[in-house]
Amino acid sequence: MAHQFFFNPYILDNLPAPSAGFDVVQDISEPNLRMYITSRGVKTFFVRKRVHGRDRRIIIGKYPDMDIESARGAVVSVLNAAMQKPIVRRKKLSFRQILDLYLENRVRRNEDSKTKLVRAINRHFSSLFDKNICDITVADVNAVIANISGPAIAERMQELIQSVFKYAESAGYLKNNTIIDLPKIPQNRRVRPLNRFGMHRLISAINNVESDVLRAAFFMLIYGFAPKSRVFSMQWEDLDFNLYMWGDMPLSDAAVVLLQDLPQNSSFWVFPGRGGRLTDPRIAWMRVAKSAGIPDLTMDDVYKFMMRNLRWAPDKEDLRANMNTLIEEITSTDSYI
Repeated sequence: MAHQFFFNPYILDNLPAPSAGFDVVQDISEPNLRMYITSRGVKTFFVRKRVHGRDRRIIIGKYPDMDIESARGAVVSVLNAAMQKPIVRRKKLSFRQILDLYLENRVRRNEDSKTKLVRAINRHFSSLFDKNICDITVADVNAVIANISGPAIAERMQELIQSVFKYAESAGYLKNNTIIDLPKIPQNRRVRPLNRFGMHRLISAINNVESDVLRAAFFMLIYGFAPKSRVFSMQWEDLDFNLYMWGDMPLSDAAVVLLQDLPQNSSFWVFPGRGGRLTDPRIAWMRVAKSAGIPDLTMDDVYKFMMRNLRWAPDKEDLRANMNTLIEEITSTDSYI
């Protein structure tokens, strides 16, 4: 163990040199600061630190060329610098090559999701593929982003390319990340237009739909508490009218009555359509929304409205009771807001 005392010029100037090898002394004021004294009388400030699993001794400076206070002040910066991951400078790679490395090492998605991401990359970033990533400028990136239609997609693509550049910098393929501070793309957030007054008008408009299948499907958007994709792909085998369940989700009373009135023909789809099942009856829905006086209303707005107003409960019976209560409230003329 190193001999410990308060470093001061008088003591350090009079430290005896060892007969062979070196001695180590430690400062009480700054315990991380130590000093070598060699057999030739050379005195050197240093710090000792375990960095990335290895014990390192980092030289600060020789005494008296560096005074004691300067050595103490340098300890923190020397230790912080030692903990930094060393910057590795690698050979230049094209943007396409960096993208391949990024997709392999940083993207954790299923195959379908990854295929969609690659398709979006090929569509929007193809003009940058053959450029070295270190040669791509802010103007190049802005030009690519400006050609993307739709602020939501443009924002996601900008976040993606910034993530790719950040990866390239951390991996040593890029010295300076010039696009880290790109301004965010302003978004026009859509305000969902549905309230309980609108829901009352919507129910009246759905009642006027001529097609039995469409009318029932549109009502299930309200009574089923599920998005349109799940409602339109509903199968008879998933329904249990004895337990009032739809898979692992309870059915409201209104949904049970609605479904039990539908004919169960040879099709296993509850809402059959062309090619098997109902998919996306947007034209019919647009007529319903216009008739209800809410032309901007989407089918997902109905699901969002119902789930936003539903009081959640972990118990399925309690949740089903809350579903029934909400449906009674929105269909009652005494409780509109």
